Amino acid sequence: MAVLHCAFRSEVLELSSSLTAIVPEREAARGTLYLLHGLSDDDSMWVRQTSIERYAAARGLAVVMPQVHRSYYSDEVHGGAYWSFLSDELPRVVERVFNVPSSRDRSFVAGLSMGGYGAMKWALRHPERFAAAASLSGALGLAARTRPGPGSLDAGLWDRIFDNRSIVGGADDVLALLQPVADMRDAPALYVCCGVDDPLFHENETFVRVADEMQIPVRVEFGPGAHTWDYWDREIEKVIAWLPVP
Repeated sequence: MAVLHCAFRSEVLELSSSLTAIVPEREAARGTLYLLHGLSDDDSMWVRQTSIERYAAARGLAVVMPQVHRSYYSDEVHGGAYWSFLSDELPRVVERVFNVPSSRDRSFVAGLSMGGYGAMKWALRHPERFAAAASLSGALGLAARTRPGPGSLDAGLWDRIFDNRSIVGGADDVLALLQPVADMRDAPALYVCCGVDDPLFHENETFVRVADEMQIPVRVEFGPGAHTWDYWDREIEKVIAWLPVP
């Protein structure tokens, strides 16, 4: 596997951005996994903290890990258009620069914490793009934290990204985004895992419960673990083994 660190200019963000990619060297990739980082991380962290290269090699996957800073994969009201960058510009850059699969049946998305939220939002808003999506300890209750009261989103983030407005029920609320997918015949396969000692555990439980009420199938892995890299290293291996790679 080749590990590539790519710097490029984003026309959407109007600045230089970066991504890290893992690409098979000796044969064509069987699929492409977009793997999203968490709030305090960057595009290199999955490679630095886990054995993602080895897990991807076992399935013949290319892995694309973009840099989005602390944006919650959203178009920030007082910052960069990171949702547009992720969902529109990034796939076009990847197709131009890397010879990797881009068809729906060979495209997947996953992420941890903030990236788990981003992965679910991307798959639920664009279900035609992905065969499967996975959230590891995802911030799936973000919308509920964009309201005043205990547990609210950090004031600086809330102001910069959402201009202090609630996103409950809108296009950035993954619970609300479940409804359109419930009516699809060919929705992406969904995977949710979270450790029971994780502070985000209860919002992951809520996401799974709402999906179940809507009769949306979700592969659920709840068990021992916290918001730590040793947990995510174990779980991303399981996620990659679960992906429906042709």
